[in-house]
Amino acid sequence: MKTVNILYILMRLFLGGFMIYGGIQKFQKPIPAPVEVVEKAEKFKAPEKESTLQKILYISGAKQTGYFWQVLGICELLFGILLLLQGTGFIGAVFLLPITLHIFLFHVFLESDEIPELLQTGALFAVNIALVLREKAKWQHLLWIKPI
Repeated sequence: MKTVNILYILMRLFLGGFMIYGGIQKFQKPIPAPVEVVEKAEKFKAPEKESTLQKILYISGAKQTGYFWQVLGICELLFGILLLLQGTGFIGAVFLLPITLHIFLFHVFLESDEIPELLQTGALFAVNIALVLREKAKWQHLLWIKPI
């Protein structure tokens, strides 16, 4: 087996495993009550803690919808599993692309001071892009339709 193929298998395992882990984590803790969110947010009202407040409100808002946090967790689990399976790896990578982009942008805009997390999420996004680009022949024809 070529070294390149082994590298792509390792990338699929890395990304798929990370997404499955993240999906499971979404169901580990109960959703806080709105009053709890407000009480927690009150602790970070000072201007120097604005970054922390933004993160708390963003994540808590996703949880308070009653569906978004759970749907995100289910998608991470399902698409991570698809990525790990031999025949469905490409579709798993395609479906994970907006999720890994979102995770990366969350860290760029709300945790830009956390360099290790930026590198980790940037690597996840780059791996996801590499996995999709590797299968370019499967989707390239969708980008340009020749007129009849």
